[in-house]
Amino acid sequence: MRSAEILFREDENMISKEITITNSTGLHARPAAVFVSTASKFQSDLFIKKDQKKVNAKSILAVLALGITKDTEITLTAEGPDEEDAIAAILALVEANFNE
Repeated sequence: MRSAEILFREDENMISKEITITNSTGLHARPAAVFVSTASKFQSDLFIKKDQKKVNAKSILAVLALGITKDTEITLTAEGPDEEDAIAAILALVEANFNE
């Protein structure tokens, strides 16, 4: 689990982390599928917020609909029993550029 200092509490029940997507294709096709697959491994509810739109991070169609491109900043929010582990796993995936 990652250190709590990388996270901020959006409210008393959920944690959030601002992330910049840096891989060349953004969250399209394969990276989005890997992102959703990773998010789906956790019990916590996970959401991605881009601009004013917030979607379920476990839905491939919702993630693709955000049109997240390279250098886009998103906010990842998690709420549930494994929220810190979920945020840490997705952050590691993004930092590894989706293993591309």
